[in-house]
Amino acid sequence: MRKLPLFPLNTVLFPGMPLSLHIFEERYKQMISRCIDENIPFGVVLLEKGTAEERPGQEIVPFAIGCTAVISQVQHVGMGRMNIIAVGTDRFRVLSYDTSEVYLQAVVEQLPFEGAADLGALDRHTAPLTNWIRRYLKLLGQAENVTFEVNQLPSDPLALTFLAASLLKSSTAEKQDLLQTSSVDTLIDMVKSLYRKEVTLLSIALEKPNTEMQSPFSAN
Repeated sequence: MRKLPLFPLNTVLFPGMPLSLHIFEERYKQMISRCIDENIPFGVVLLEKGTAEERPGQEIVPFAIGCTAVISQVQHVGMGRMNIIAVGTDRFRVLSYDTSEVYLQAVVEQLPFEGAADLGALDRHTAPLTNWIRRYLKLLGQAENVTFEVNQLPSDPLALTFLAASLLKSSTAEKQDLLQTSSVDTLIDMVKSLYRKEVTLLSIALEKPNTEMQSPFSAN
């Protein structure tokens, strides 16, 4: 167990994934400055209730499972404000909260995945998941008229799964469900299921304009 400063956000951070933040609120300027000075991580938790911005009288309720983040880059932009890049490291579960500082803190315990030690047995998932990622990004690029560069993807099954989960343009609730999943096998199956759903929806959306153009009926 250890105490972590917490950053409640409207996003889900996965281990190994980068997170860009602009730090401008006084409480988070203090928190991030402390993390830099003491070389300690902070915890990212998705907000179940409330907003990331400070509002008088607002109640915020974060989810109990989040991901630690280690600051890798800092850009100071004046008046104590910063642009930072942090990288997700480990999942954790909140055991209790501490409101003695201007920012939220929590006593947490690390939350390892079940089956994470047997990653060799998960290699069978790597090729199918890689194919789903490439197919999804191709369709998403067509739908948004942009090009996604897909170069070398991780060969480690768990790292690939976290990347796949991070890339999905699905709801934060769905991503939180992935982060909270305790079994690696279940996590991979859930990610592949989400990709099947998103690829199907994108395929339908891309076909729809052509169908409408070929319709023999007038809109008038």
